[in-house]
Amino acid sequence: MEHPLEKFQYCPVCGSTHFEEHNFKSKKCRECGFTYYANPCSATAAFIVNDLDEMLVVRRAKEPAKGTLDLPGGFVDMYETVEEGMRREIKEETGLEVDEIQYLFSSPNVYQYSGMGVHTLDMDFLVHLHGDPDRAKAIVRAADDAAEALWIPINEVNPAAFGLTSIRNAVIRFLQEYEVLRK
Repeated sequence: MEHPLEKFQYCPVCGSTHFEEHNFKSKKCRECGFTYYANPCSATAAFIVNDLDEMLVVRRAKEPAKGTLDLPGGFVDMYETVEEGMRREIKEETGLEVDEIQYLFSSPNVYQYSGMGVHTLDMDFLVHLHGDPDRAKAIVRAADDAAEALWIPINEVNPAAFGLTSIRNAVIRFLQEYEVLRK
């Protein structure tokens, strides 16, 4: 896999072609001294479950992996916390407004976008919707990056239906740990 810094040939500050590898995660300009670090972007994914042990999943409306299952989530914007980003993505993709989110785990990922591997740090959260499941189902509307929203009984969730490797791996881990998480 191509290193993301290989795409950058010119210094973004002075435009010099002497923008060279400094170390594994950075390039430095010999002309102006600017150093650019390729740090991972923050990304989120939500395991939204209700009292019927159903999980809310979405179908991807866009590439990569268009048409496959996904979890509500996405990139964290500048100037927002991971928690704010998680809540925003849930609202944008499902219409749900949630308060309580519980951090579960994280994993490194490479997200293919516009022909480039974008390194991310995916942070996964549990959102348990308590109360009337029919009320939550009535609110949910697929939007933004989601073409469809589906409630699937957790014991019927098939990790192979999730098109993004990082999400598939997170679903596998979640399913393995779900019984412990329920307590």
